[in-house]
Amino acid sequence: MIVSYNWLKEFVDFDLTAEELSHRLTMAGLEVDALELLGSEMDSVIVGRLDSVKPHPDADRLTVCQVVTGDETVPVVCGATNHKAGDLVALAQVGTRLPGDFKIKKSKIRGQVSMGMLCSKTELGLAEASEGILILPPNSPLGKPVFDVLGLKDARLEIGLTPNRPDCLSLVGVAREVAAMVNRSLALQHRVPEERGEPCSDSVSIAIEDQDLCPRYGARLIRGVTIGPSPEWMVKKLEAIGLRSINNVVDVTNLVLMELGHPLHAFDYDHMRGGRVVIKRAGEGETFTTLDGQVRVLRSEDLVICDGEGPVALAGIMGGENSEVGPGTCQVLLESAYFNPATVRRTSKRLGMHTEASHRFERGADVNMVPIALDRAAALIMEVAGGTVAQGMIDCYPQPLVERRIVLKLSRVNGVLGLNLNANEVRSLLQSIGLGVQQGEQSETVSVLIPTFRPDLEREIDLIEEVARLHGYDKIPVTMPTSQMICHRPEPAQRYARQIRNTMVGGGFSEIVNYSFIASEWDRLLLDADDQRRHTVRILNPLTEEQSVMRSSLVPSMLETVARNRAYRSTDLRLFELRPVFQPQDGELLPHESLRLCAAISGRREPLCWARAEEFVDFYDLKGQLERLFAGLQLTKVSWEARHSDSFYHPGKSCTVGLASGSVGTLGEVHPQVLKNFSIDQPVFIMDLDLSAVFAEAGVGRPFQAISRFPDICRDSALLVDEEVDAGRVFSVIEEVRGATVEDFTLFDLYRGAGIPQGKKSLAIRVRYRSAEKTLTDEEISAAHERIIAALRKRVGAEIR
Repeated sequence: MIVSYNWLKEFVDFDLTAEELSHRLTMAGLEVDALELLGSEMDSVIVGRLDSVKPHPDADRLTVCQVVTGDETVPVVCGATNHKAGDLVALAQVGTRLPGDFKIKKSKIRGQVSMGMLCSKTELGLAEASEGILILPPNSPLGKPVFDVLGLKDARLEIGLTPNRPDCLSLVGVAREVAAMVNRSLALQHRVPEERGEPCSDSVSIAIEDQDLCPRYGARLIRGVTIGPSPEWMVKKLEAIGLRSINNVVDVTNLVLMELGHPLHAFDYDHMRGGRVVIKRAGEGETFTTLDGQVRVLRSEDLVICDGEGPVALAGIMGGENSEVGPGTCQVLLESAYFNPATVRRTSKRLGMHTEASHRFERGADVNMVPIALDRAAALIMEVAGGTVAQGMIDCYPQPLVERRIVLKLSRVNGVLGLNLNANEVRSLLQSIGLGVQQGEQSETVSVLIPTFRPDLEREIDLIEEVARLHGYDKIPVTMPTSQMICHRPEPAQRYARQIRNTMVGGGFSEIVNYSFIASEWDRLLLDADDQRRHTVRILNPLTEEQSVMRSSLVPSMLETVARNRAYRSTDLRLFELRPVFQPQDGELLPHESLRLCAAISGRREPLCWARAEEFVDFYDLKGQLERLFAGLQLTKVSWEARHSDSFYHPGKSCTVGLASGSVGTLGEVHPQVLKNFSIDQPVFIMDLDLSAVFAEAGVGRPFQAISRFPDICRDSALLVDEEVDAGRVFSVIEEVRGATVEDFTLFDLYRGAGIPQGKKSLAIRVRYRSAEKTLTDEEISAAHERIIAALRKRVGAEIR
């Protein structure tokens, strides 16, 4: 909210400087984000009189002017054509710095000395465009700063309001707060326009079909207006708060909007078919063209203002092209209404339309401001655009809203704030901001009537906050809080998640955090038609189509992140994300939420270096990281099934990861077509784990195992097995028959080629034997090893090479 210092003083008399006001407002809870002093650095632009204006001897379009400042006469070369001798002008003296960081210097222009610059409104920052230099009023005193003479010095305060303070989205609202600070009264008068001619009700009828969405609607009719430019005083006020002048009638609605905080809309009455105004829901799929020229497709939940034939405005948001006030408008129908905040917000968000009107209606306008704003605007239109105001105001208010009362206990106020305020002090503070305060039914209580301009005051604690704010946060005594130190051990899932993050970071991975919303088409590009993850939770009012559904998989977001990094020439990537995914549940309002881990690697295995060959990551780099992760969670019985995988993986280069309870995720190289869809031009390897299933089997604590004092003995065997027999099946057989003396076993070689029959492969297995009680004999080791070989012959058809 932008507030003009001078405009604010029209409503409350105060002596604070702009800097003091900014500080006081911030301390009162209305944080001033920016303070701009208008014209304060332009004192060197002074009033000068043109003593003579002669053509430049060496330039056809320039003139040489002798400018009298009161103390001296200086030469200035000027390129404008709208000045003559005797005119009073704005002279920017040498050393002046104009808007745009343009510094005035002494110069020679085509051989003539120029000691300054004659300024236009544009060069002084007073207008976006202007013709010629600024000609000042004839009674302007010579040598005085132009901004002082024209009354243009002002301060612009930009206040960062929280959404619960719609009352301060106006000059009057901020002035009410200032009046409370300085203990002065608020100068706000209800100005009723002079009425003449036929009654308004003879020409206009109003019908509210949905009173819940529009509790109150008022209108006035002004006949015989003349559309034209606004007077200078109105243009200055609007420009002081950053608004551009359009025409006199539209400027009035904008001025009242910023002044009183209540949105208005002006219709061209001659375009209102049937002389009727109907407030109702839009038809499903109905189209309507708004003032910005955009065709809007409406839904039945949208509220529209209609004439006798169709929509003429989106209620509380924007008017329509078919009833716009233009140069030929002669009769204006002025609207002032109160609309349901949730309805305006829903329509505004869905259509992506944010206007000054919707900004206020969404947060809660003042229903009792409807007639006040209407009368104020009608009177101003009659003043600046002529015409006559029809007799009477149409004010449809079928079910007046009941003002609320809240009982405030003084003991509660002092107990929360640590103060010792009495009833009179509390009453005075609350009355200073327009609240009605009476003695409560019980002693030490007050009954507070909440005005309609403060929808944020709902509970006793809200009033206590107002007392603290008005009394002054700096006056509340500082005390040290008393509390107990309670140590809460994290839940297992939290400990496991932290451990996984540490393991991934220790493996050189960087954690990423993406939005939980993605585009709906990514699932169709990645998953099979019958995949349950294609059933997603849709967002009712998405910010963009790229964030229209809640993600059921982390893979699309991960690939987008890889693609984005590739676009910035970051090619060697190790990324992971540990976040929840969402799946709709039949018959349930809320989706099922599960925690998943997704990791991706791509590019070189090690940074580029002269001392080693360039190597690129592959499937086994990511598998090794996953094995380290499982080891840290004490998960040793892991299976890797290469026959089943997701459709977004490269065929034959992926696997399903399983634990005792079943499948917990997938791992592999991403399919080339999927990479192409994401504009990725190098191999990417991804793993996707369901951590809820992993955590269910994770170990708690590591049992102690003493180090054996006895030596170990290793036996190596080269096994000839069928091509379809994987190492996992071999390991599972060894695990079943290992016995107490087998300490560990591993695959250390895989061979295909000369000497190996077609359809066969050679797996070299090393088994380590050790006992915790004695040194094993050769016979004991041979017996144990032969038991393993026999089991492998029987179970997987292995042969010893």
